[in-house]
Amino acid sequence: METVNWSEPRIIQLPKIYDPRGNLTFVQDADQIPFEIARVYWTYDVPAGEFRGGHSHREAEELVVATGGSFNVNLYDGVEWVTYTLNRPYVGLYIPSGYWRTLDNFASGSVCLVMTSTLYSEEDYVRDFDEFCSLSAERRGRCNG
Repeated sequence: METVNWSEPRIIQLPKIYDPRGNLTFVQDADQIPFEIARVYWTYDVPAGEFRGGHSHREAEELVVATGGSFNVNLYDGVEWVTYTLNRPYVGLYIPSGYWRTLDNFASGSVCLVMTSTLYSEEDYVRDFDEFCSLSAERRGRCNG
């Protein structure tokens, strides 16, 4: 069995159950992700040219899924940016804590579903990029921000 490094972001193929009446995909704690789901939220009706995110988390882990449409998730670990395009409802992006993220390039009608490991707490958010760089430098040894 493959050992998964849950300290880095990764694309996760979720189960896709085919049915001529319509397909079904699901997520269960510990079956596909390394955390119990504490909260679920979604964003939608994002106007053209707008972005979401612009923060990091101290503790929360997330699974992000494009349940409709498509968008980009841009992640920064303090050293390099990586962009993931999400456009399938059976594909999720696992994001561990400590990554700066922005979401952009939303197609019309896109829905971004996010499952998190923690309940909402403003104290968990790092919304200042300089503070993120300082924390990233402590965690990874440097920040090229």
